Amino acid sequence: MTASRSGSPRLAATILLVAVAVIWVTPFAWMLIASLRPDAAGGADIASLIPSAQSGFGNFVDAWQSGNFPLWYLNTAILCAGVLAVQLVTITCAGYAFARLEFPGRQAFFYLFLMQLMLVPPILIVPNLITLSKFGLYDTLVGVMAPYFASAFGVFLMRQTFRTIPRDFEEAARVDGASRAQIICRILVPLARPGFIAFAIVSVTAHWNEFLWPLMVTSSPSNRVLTVGLASFTRSAESGSQWGLIAAGTLLVAAPLLIAFVLFQRRFVSSFVFTGIK
Repeated sequence: MTASRSGSPRLAATILLVAVAVIWVTPFAWMLIASLRPDAAGGADIASLIPSAQSGFGNFVDAWQSGNFPLWYLNTAILCAGVLAVQLVTITCAGYAFARLEFPGRQAFFYLFLMQLMLVPPILIVPNLITLSKFGLYDTLVGVMAPYFASAFGVFLMRQTFRTIPRDFEEAARVDGASRAQIICRILVPLARPGFIAFAIVSVTAHWNEFLWPLMVTSSPSNRVLTVGLASFTRSAESGSQWGLIAAGTLLVAAPLLIAFVLFQRRFVSSFVFTGIK
């Protein structure tokens, strides 16, 4: 009787999880099937989840030849790597200061810093554009990166991570004559590696998929990133109802992140569990 009572909620939770998984996977399955279906199949089959007997990789070849994907991949990789490199320095310094240093108004400054999380990014587009124009960074990749060099989420994450590390390690290093910079680089940073990995995942994913800001701040085709390039690429494909071509181009954009997640999903999950992010 007890086993049947405990089994019912578990069965209901399993059915709910399976239903959510099916809903989440369906768009990806449709996109994959549509990208493999030849355009000759016609618009009547576009909504079908059943693969065509004539499936092939022709849409991927056409998409690669229609858009400048090598340049878009390179610009997006530079954008994500450049932003992440600077962010790792800024969030480490700020996170350490809020976690370890004692100075007047520390809590007030920290809460003021966190207010950035409550701002809707489109609100800052016009002020940021004006600032970049004054510095001569409009239509440059550095201009695309600049607003993201400081991250309130990253500072909060590293503050919480540093606070979980016992102070005894620092005290022992200080007794041995280590400076503050050596304590941060040789003790705190290695111990906080899961936190840095979790933040890197969030940062790279967000900037890989960023569309509005790169669209606003760049005008030259040579500075386009994947999302902006895909938008210009699909504009012409939509006019011809080439949905297979659009699906193939979208998969080319999302493929690196999907492959990375499949290969390192256990490492990703363990990093988020360490930091308490769910």
